[in-house]
Amino acid sequence: MKSRILPAAFAAAALATGLAACGSSDDNNSSTSSTAGSGSSGSTVNATLNGAGSTFAAPIYQQVGADLKGKGLTVNYQGVGSGAGVSQFAAGTVDFAGSDPALADADKATIKKGDAVQIPFALGAITASYKLSGVKSGLKLDGATLADIYLGKVKAWNDPEIAKQNSGASLPSTKITVVHRSDSSGTTKGFTQFLANYSPAWKSGPGVDKDIKWPTGTGAKGNDGVAAAVKQTDGAIGYVEQAYALQNGFTFADVKNKSGKYIAPTLESTSAAADGIDVPADLGISTIDAPGATAYPIVSQTFAIAYNDPCKAGADKNKAAGLKELFNYLINDGQDTIKKLSYAPIPDALKAKDQTAVDGMQCNGAAIS
Repeated sequence: MKSRILPAAFAAAALATGLAACGSSDDNNSSTSSTAGSGSSGSTVNATLNGAGSTFAAPIYQQVGADLKGKGLTVNYQGVGSGAGVSQFAAGTVDFAGSDPALADADKATIKKGDAVQIPFALGAITASYKLSGVKSGLKLDGATLADIYLGKVKAWNDPEIAKQNSGASLPSTKITVVHRSDSSGTTKGFTQFLANYSPAWKSGPGVDKDIKWPTGTGAKGNDGVAAAVKQTDGAIGYVEQAYALQNGFTFADVKNKSGKYIAPTLESTSAAADGIDVPADLGISTIDAPGATAYPIVSQTFAIAYNDPCKAGADKNKAAGLKELFNYLINDGQDTIKKLSYAPIPDALKAKDQTAVDGMQCNGAAIS
């Protein structure tokens, strides 16, 4: 494949640091505890913030804390999956949530203590990673074929549906072992949305959600759980966020995009998925199946979610200031960390709208200084 996001060795080193505090699985209620500072302002805020949610973004939250260690803001983050993170935030057991899909109306209805602000701050490719002896990265797959694999209709790697997209490739008859998430996951929602876009059988069957009833395959918790399961089995395929795929040295597919081109998941093709997208007033963007000719088609955004007025929700002024500072850092200086961890930064037009939302955060109706 061409121009991957980062050399695998560099990505592995970055993630080894980023995930060490989380344990072996960011979905096994692992805790990231680190000290963070004040966005790009250079001020000091003394507060402890507890967050939970997206495993997709867990390495970012850990490394952002490590980048800013010693400046007074302690960040504890548990990678429990986007659905669980939003539920914990709504229940008031954490100060902020990490979620890959935007808040749905049903999510907003559970958040009772005021309006929530959701800040999209990073993009990441969801790879179709596979382990197949003798086959290198760059196997071509389209959405309909991926759906048929996950429906259990395409059962072997030399199936005609795969072979016709890979003329000249020597494909073994190895049985396909499907691996999927077992937890409530934003990565799952993004991946299943892509499948539904190209498969009426998927759309009317398993459907699109953070957790679904899978027609076939083996479940595993978290991006790292799916990665571990794929790594153990020749013939396995799983949908895995790019940083985890690089960490494990996976081979992964070039996926056919909306313009009809097979695109590798690179930093450039991931960023291209956010070019020119519509940004709603609540910032609830989606980058799945972007129309750009150079865009990788299975790209997820990730959001940091908190109350617009944390004080009215029960936080003290220091915690409210800490949340604002964390969010400021994620969309400013933290963008460099995001790139180092094999995620794509947000485009400037989206960053400007994020900044307006962060600047508008309040404590008991007054601006957070």
